[in-house]
Amino acid sequence: MLLEARVEHPTTETEAVRIARELYGLDPSARALPGEYDDNFQLAAADGRAYVLKVMHPARDRAFIDLQCQALRHLAQRSPQLALPRVIPNRSDELFTTIATADGSNRLVWLLTFVAGTTLAEVRPHAPELLRDLGHFLGQMDAALQSFSHPAAHRELKWDSSRALWIKDYIKEIADSKRRALVEKFLGFYESEVVPALPQLRRGVIYGDANDHNVLVSDPWPQPRKVASVIDFGDIHHGLTVSEPAIAAAYAILGKENPLEAAASLVAGYHAAFPLDEQELSVLHALICARLAVSVTNSAHRKTLKPGDSYVTVSEAPAWEALERLEKINPRFAHYTFRAVCGFSPVPQGQAIERWLRANGVSAASILDRDLRTAPSMAFDLSVGSAFLGADPSAAETPALTEKIFSEMKRAEVSVGVGRYNEPRLLYTSPFFGASDDRTQERRTIHLGIDLFVEPGTSLHAPLDGVVHIVANNSAPLDYGPLVILRHKTGGGEEFFTLYGHLGKDSLENLTVGQQITRGQTFARVGSAQENGGWAPHVHFQIILDLLELGGNFPGVAYASQRAVWTGLSPDPNLLLGIPADRFPAKVPEFEETLTQRRALLGKNLSISYQRALKIVRGWMQYLYDDTGRTYLDVYNNVPLVGHSHPRVVKAAQAQLALLNTNTRYLHDNVNRYAERLTRLLPDPLRVCFFVNSGSEANELALRLARAHTKREDVIVLEHGYHGHTSTLIDISPYKFDGPGGSGKKPWVHVAPLADDYRGLYRRDDKNAGAKYARHVGEILVRTKSQGRSVAAYIAETLPSVGGQIVFPPEYLAEAYALVRAAGAVCIADEVQVGFGRLGKHFWGFESQGVIPDIVVLGKPIGNAFPLGAVITTREIADSFNNGMEFFSTFGGNPVACAAGLAVLDVLEDEQLQTRALRVGIYLMKGLKDLQERHNLIGDVRGSGLFLGIDLVLDRNTREPAPLQASYVVNRLRDCGILAGTDGPHHNVIKLRPPLVFSEADADLFVRRLDAVLQEDAAQPGR
Repeated sequence: MLLEARVEHPTTETEAVRIARELYGLDPSARALPGEYDDNFQLAAADGRAYVLKVMHPARDRAFIDLQCQALRHLAQRSPQLALPRVIPNRSDELFTTIATADGSNRLVWLLTFVAGTTLAEVRPHAPELLRDLGHFLGQMDAALQSFSHPAAHRELKWDSSRALWIKDYIKEIADSKRRALVEKFLGFYESEVVPALPQLRRGVIYGDANDHNVLVSDPWPQPRKVASVIDFGDIHHGLTVSEPAIAAAYAILGKENPLEAAASLVAGYHAAFPLDEQELSVLHALICARLAVSVTNSAHRKTLKPGDSYVTVSEAPAWEALERLEKINPRFAHYTFRAVCGFSPVPQGQAIERWLRANGVSAASILDRDLRTAPSMAFDLSVGSAFLGADPSAAETPALTEKIFSEMKRAEVSVGVGRYNEPRLLYTSPFFGASDDRTQERRTIHLGIDLFVEPGTSLHAPLDGVVHIVANNSAPLDYGPLVILRHKTGGGEEFFTLYGHLGKDSLENLTVGQQITRGQTFARVGSAQENGGWAPHVHFQIILDLLELGGNFPGVAYASQRAVWTGLSPDPNLLLGIPADRFPAKVPEFEETLTQRRALLGKNLSISYQRALKIVRGWMQYLYDDTGRTYLDVYNNVPLVGHSHPRVVKAAQAQLALLNTNTRYLHDNVNRYAERLTRLLPDPLRVCFFVNSGSEANELALRLARAHTKREDVIVLEHGYHGHTSTLIDISPYKFDGPGGSGKKPWVHVAPLADDYRGLYRRDDKNAGAKYARHVGEILVRTKSQGRSVAAYIAETLPSVGGQIVFPPEYLAEAYALVRAAGAVCIADEVQVGFGRLGKHFWGFESQGVIPDIVVLGKPIGNAFPLGAVITTREIADSFNNGMEFFSTFGGNPVACAAGLAVLDVLEDEQLQTRALRVGIYLMKGLKDLQERHNLIGDVRGSGLFLGIDLVLDRNTREPAPLQASYVVNRLRDCGILAGTDGPHHNVIKLRPPLVFSEADADLFVRRLDAVLQEDAAQPGR
């Protein structure tokens, strides 16, 4: 097969303008576009319309151009929803024209509408949703082309997947011997899998060239991005239908660490629009590999014809990398993956084997010396969300777990404990399972067998007739310990395997590969913990339909992202064990079921974080865990101040709850102890405490105190302020009453400017900014007095969080408080977000301004997620509130809440978390400032300790907020295992308020992930 070369004298932009004027009556500007053989130009007409002028290679046949024109016309009629280029006829109403060029050759010319978009090559990342959309777009297009035919489509084309064997004669031109061998291997794979199937595979006209330079993607906003169109129909041909997704997948996997995941996303989208059949799926992986083999071979050959032509080698390096990655993937596993994403049973013979197991499992022998169908047993919840295991992942390590499991079995008087199949677990900590210092990386969590916890030495029996297939002592990396795999056959001849792990070492001595084992025969015994890496004595029993050449290294635990494939390869072992269903705990709802129930049962304005919701089932220190076992670094939730599920706080609350929990109408020392500890941390004269259940209830009470003391009603608040969700607090929260659903400001509410020295009226370079902002408070006081109104209180977060992680300029609160007090009003410090040492330098936010408020409001972190709030004030104000009307909060200050609060204070002191917040906060701030130097999107980094804000802007000079980019960044961070959030009036500030156990290593991880996300194209301020 001869490969074409480009013309010696390509058409110039000046000539393109002349051609457009003469043939199409246009007077445009022209810009040359890249092309392998033809000359292409983008034309911009005076009226704003854009076109692509195509001046074809002299060797191009008229029928070839007619094929493209007619195909595009057909698609415009059959799939008008696809925004494909439209063919523009010339002045004579012809679809293309023959012209003579200066070098004496005849060239065919045609014109298309220009389709706007960004090429997929320029877009990062290639999210699974985007690749799925590409597959769907191609599927829609091919479905429409099924009714299209053209004689020229039946042409000889080097990119036709059914003709890939042409590269046999050119593989020798690949210089590197290892790479030659790799291509030969994949070509052999093609010959064995694809060639025999060619007569049975569907054919039709396909587009055939969805490479990342031919795919156009929509603008970043709105998210998610969509495929806008495809361009360049030069490879359209009558070929294998399945070649379309294969070719597209071959390009989609370039540069991907997980090529199979990328390919599967695209294939799933294609199948949803234009279903593939099982035979097509069986050759899909081979076709993907063959396409890349053709590509690199073609590049090697082209380099011999025209050295230095960068166009023909543009994809060569990533194609080689992709081939090397594909070589490590078992072809059958790839086949099973494609089947799974297309809704088929992953293993073709899987359904037949499962039917046989259901029918014959009832007569299978028990693998223990007691019948599991009738013997007493208890199933354990060892899942991510297990209350049995608790929050601390280290508490699940084997010695403690062994004791716990066997103690429970003894208490329940059962001799068999059961560990569930298809259960997400956090028990597996070796590197094989993906566990690493970076806990946010996905690791294997889905248990593929059933565990039977029994005394060591317990005999094991074969459930079915079989043959010893593998005998191994697999202490690493899978931690199966000694294991045996038996091979079985169904009545229909389908082969499958049963695996028995964690055996006694002497179980291997009398077994040989190929040995016949009869149903019910004793062949092994359960090993001790010492023989099995410390695991609790048990047998791991697993059914396997295809060992995938993994032998004794076949995984017993799978990645959640591959759950459907691996559970297809290892169906439920209870098909043979027959343990009654009522022995197992009630099934936990799947993610989608939980989401659906929430939408049906809860108020629709109860928001959910992130575009793709999370189902969180466990929290430990600075980490949260979802229902699949994925770990997330929490940089967002300031409520668990000393860490999620801190054991000292949990223990204190549990111990007190087990003894007494009642209201404060009875005497109890906990409330006194807690009040004494709190007031000791506060300056005089803040000495009187009121306890409630939340920050909202505390702010509500603070207003009552202020009004009772001053006998006034009006309140001064700050722009964008938020103080809680009660009706009164909504009335004093501009964030709410000026926002969606708000009813505007009440007459008794007065709003002062937010003292924001980055974006506000007065900036950081103004040394008097604080005093100037305070003057606006004074003006309100004067104005209200002139109107015959009187202000009761000025309330502000001492570092506004909802306002955008604001740090007030120096002297602001000192000046404002002085003016407020001079007018007879009181000063309320809302410390709900920033109190208790978060700021590092200061234990309370108001200390950073050198002021003492009249009333302090505490909530959120005060109880480390236990419902607790507090108001601390002066004796004088408390006495004014004691006006005859009783104050009572049923659960406020209850013994359990106060026990939790006391434990929080103990942990803060004993673990020196305020000092840690200062140290780690300085370290994190430096990392963020370094990012600011490299990324124009970051306009400002501000805050103190572990209360930080990253202000994202479209323009650093105008400081125009970048809310879309901020939303994109936090959602991408979520995908990368980092939980952050946005706030501020424009929702453009990324707020960082992690638990105070946050470390320098956590800071490094966050900065590294943020840096990567900020390099993605949608995070660029110019987008």
